[in-house]
Amino acid sequence: MPHPPTPTPTRRAVSPFDHRLEAVTGHDIDTLWAYRDRGVLDEQHAQVVDRHRELAKAQTSVTFYLRLLNRLSSGEFDVDSALIKRIDRTVDQLEEAVAARDAAARQVLAALEPIEVAAAASAPDARQLSTDDQAVLLAIAGGAKLYEHLLTGRMSVTAAFGTRIPHSKLQQLEDVGLVLRDTSHPVHAGQPVAITDAGRAALFAARRAPTVQAPKVPARPGASRPTAAQRP
Repeated sequence: MPHPPTPTPTRRAVSPFDHRLEAVTGHDIDTLWAYRDRGVLDEQHAQVVDRHRELAKAQTSVTFYLRLLNRLSSGEFDVDSALIKRIDRTVDQLEEAVAARDAAARQVLAALEPIEVAAAASAPDARQLSTDDQAVLLAIAGGAKLYEHLLTGRMSVTAAFGTRIPHSKLQQLEDVGLVLRDTSHPVHAGQPVAITDAGRAALFAARRAPTVQAPKVPARPGASRPTAAQRP
């Protein structure tokens, strides 16, 4: 029986903690990994990113052995003692990979929860952050710059993927300390705009705050609307 292929490099595995890590930091996972490689994260955030990487690696192993098991049982190979042994061995390897992944997930959670608690404690009232504000902060988190048109003098903010943000909205968020401009760069060349720690905390709190209204109690089928009292 031919040997199954060895693992090949694939895209980063998605974990159930991705959205929580992105929400509390204001950066996507790939950006956080890049910041870790460049040494710009503090110790607490570096630790949670390192553990997240270990989780992604463990999830990749689970996916590999699961796909291998599916192939071995697909009918592609002759059913003989060698195949059965290979399936048994793959099941054992899958169990070990799952155990390693679950352990890595617990490590991520242990490192992530203190960051979430600290962010929520220092965040302003989540009700003050509108849906529009959240969208703008998320756009800025991906990278944004403030530009001044040389001829008209008009100010505009361009975020990642070409998203346009009104200058008035930037001023509003800057006034309350949620974003910050790097004024060391000339505005005609583009001033980088970034989310502050307070902005990340506010965004995290707003995204975790309940937004679903309490459902209205439906009228009982067949019940008539209340009307003015009729004469006897």
